[in-house]
Amino acid sequence: MPVVGLDYALDGAGFNGSGRERMKDQESARAARSGSAESVETVQLEGGMEVPAPLARAIDLVKDRKGRDMLLLDLRGISNATDYFLLVTGTSDTHVKAVADHVLEELRDDGVKPMHVEGLRTGRWVLMDYIDFVVHVFHPAAREFYQLERLWGDAPTVAFADES
Repeated sequence: MPVVGLDYALDGAGFNGSGRERMKDQESARAARSGSAESVETVQLEGGMEVPAPLARAIDLVKDRKGRDMLLLDLRGISNATDYFLLVTGTSDTHVKAVADHVLEELRDDGVKPMHVEGLRTGRWVLMDYIDFVVHVFHPAAREFYQLERLWGDAPTVAFADES
């Protein structure tokens, strides 16, 4: 009987040998940040939720590029992987890439660099992992298919109105 499961998948013998290293890097980065003397500046959103300033900036940047159906999921206390998911829909592959590129470039200019980025070339689903928050920019078909808001349905949310 073949060995299956998360341990196998994350093991070097599994299909995702680099996954274990990435998780270790992420855990180290989170531990270093939580143990550091510098505190992360927070911003209060319209709904009253306090978020890290770089996440609030990412929200504004998505609005700049007319990202649609923006939803913030508060995963604190639900997931150890990250504190927030920002879900956004683009209208096409090109729009998905434009939104993601804008967030990446502007946050990088602010000194905030992602730990990991996936999907930028294809434009169907771009994932930008900033450790404390993850920005997901979806093509409409990918967002409908994966339904992350249903998967994390027990998380508190803040929905943002689409900009005209």
